[in-house]
Amino acid sequence: QVQLAESGGGSVQAGGSLRLSCPATGYSNRHYCMGWFRQAPGEEREGVAALDGDGSTSYADSVKGRFTISKDSAKNILYLQMNSLKPEDTAVYYCAAGTYVASRLDTYEYHDWGQGTQVTVSS
Repeated sequence: QVQLAESGGGSVQAGGSLRLSCPATGYSNRHYCMGWFRQAPGEEREGVAALDGDGSTSYADSVKGRFTISKDSAKNILYLQMNSLKPEDTAVYYCAAGTYVASRLDTYEYHDWGQGTQVTVSS
């Protein structure tokens, strides 16, 4: 089982930046896909960005050009660099891991989840 622990959330003004981190332990399978998801109050959890074992990435249309997903393979840390933040980016952000993921931004593809970190963007 993969263990995940997000950090780096906080409160920023619109236009600001944050970088989320997610150290991952307990896996070595190159078929793992790692993703970032978010859930705003009263909303369903949605996919933000994902990074597959072969380096392929997927982004939600709402964050393309502003967010970048990356991974330090030596340290097994997943990152999400968030720039030009908007109030609508406010949510709890989760890191997740899945194997043989076909649809990278779909929550049902992932079986291991972190506890989440709050991101609040004020206007």
